[in-house]
Amino acid sequence: KNLNPFDTHALEAAMQIKEGGAIPVEEVVAVTMGPDSAVRALHKAVALGADRSVHLSDEALAGSDVCATGFALAKVLESEGPDLVLLGQQSDDGECYTIGAVVADHLKMPSLTQVIQIDVTDGKLRCERQAEYGYDTVEVELPAVISVGDANNEPRYPSLKAIMGAKKKPLDSKATGDVGIDGGMVGQSGSKTAVLALNPPPAKEAGEII
Repeated sequence: KNLNPFDTHALEAAMQIKEGGAIPVEEVVAVTMGPDSAVRALHKAVALGADRSVHLSDEALAGSDVCATGFALAKVLESEGPDLVLLGQQSDDGECYTIGAVVADHLKMPSLTQVIQIDVTDGKLRCERQAEYGYDTVEVELPAVISVGDANNEPRYPSLKAIMGAKKKPLDSKATGDVGIDGGMVGQSGSKTAVLALNPPPAKEAGEII
């Protein structure tokens, strides 16, 4: 029901690229997949600066795992023809770091993860990303898919005017058939994994005082 806080860093990165003026940006579009309640996340996204939003919602999507979700999002993005796809580094519920790579694979675009700095040079992006051994500096040509790390920037706060005007910005609702998604590729039937059970961690034992 709320915008994933990690995605606010991706939105901020998009706004900084647009406002920087190094390359012309026609529009910033927020895209999400989810039930009707996910509209709230899109309202927050446009309040933060996105020009319009796209909401993919369909009963056929219920139960989709990471692979099916990435495929569905890629089909929506394919219909938009983006030059750059920016995502947060992870979700705040399933803690999944892999959606960006799955989306990039379906779109046949280069993918970078854990990006903490983006500079625009000669129509290309020069990115610094966190790695297990330090930092990588990578140059990538557009179009590309980038997962933005939470160390990249400090997301702005939406103004009251932006919050009030968010519901007036264009919101395009799409079903699976609108973007050519085969129902057998999404939902529980199209998922390669399934959650069999959720168990709480064992209770913590009292410490021994010596």
